[in-house]
Amino acid sequence: MVVRETCLAIWDVLHPAVMAQPQKEDWLQIADIFFQSCNFPNCVGAMEGKHIRVKKPIRSGSQLFNYKKYFSFVLFAVCDANYCFRYIDVGSYGSSSDSAVLGHSAFGQMLNNNELDLPGNTTLPGTTYPAMPFVFVGDEAFALGVHFMRPYSSRGLSIARRVVNYRLTRARRVVECAFGILANKWRFLHSPIHLKLETAISAVKAACVLHNFVRVRDGFNFEDSLSHSLESPNPSGVRGNRHGAAVRDHFTAYFLSPHGALPWQLEAI
Repeated sequence: MVVRETCLAIWDVLHPAVMAQPQKEDWLQIADIFFQSCNFPNCVGAMEGKHIRVKKPIRSGSQLFNYKKYFSFVLFAVCDANYCFRYIDVGSYGSSSDSAVLGHSAFGQMLNNNELDLPGNTTLPGTTYPAMPFVFVGDEAFALGVHFMRPYSSRGLSIARRVVNYRLTRARRVVECAFGILANKWRFLHSPIHLKLETAISAVKAACVLHNFVRVRDGFNFEDSLSHSLESPNPSGVRGNRHGAAVRDHFTAYFLSPHGALPWQLEAI
């Protein structure tokens, strides 16, 4: 009871202070930092889901039993380029896929309904046309959309598509690094959590806001390890839409243009 009440208090106090929903000006600042550190313009976040191991709850059936053959719930997060979590959803069944977790989350519904207060379309640096939307990045487990970019399928890729996948990976890795920092700072995440399910969820939420609190106050020590033992939910592929494909094609052209290309990108692929 003490652990649960303490975790709830930490969440209630710190959530509005260090994980408040970004406004339009905040998204613009996030995009600037992504461009400076990851060379990806108009990017406002990287998203990913991770399994949190738990001891099998009583009468939980198979809903928490994931494809890796252990019991877990999902920590879904949207991260900025400073390794801070901008949004989290904690507690979805371990048997759920990333796309299902996103679709049922408040963030996913706001994204689909254009309620995130994202800035309006703007041209990419050095260009005058076309005006491009601000986007989130993630892996193939999510559906391609106007405001979400994922890599091309890994089969028979052209050089252009391999370049885009490399650039997407550079931007997406920040959320993997954030999970690594989180798990190595709050080490109870490295092993199954022996708490009631509700308390375990509260503990993970408290760790996430404490992570942001430490990042904002103290910065990050790169001597710490970025690796972690958290595994991703079932990577089942989902289809995107034509509008999202058109946006990704524009990014492809930009990343191969004189304004958007990186000197080392062809060597990196």
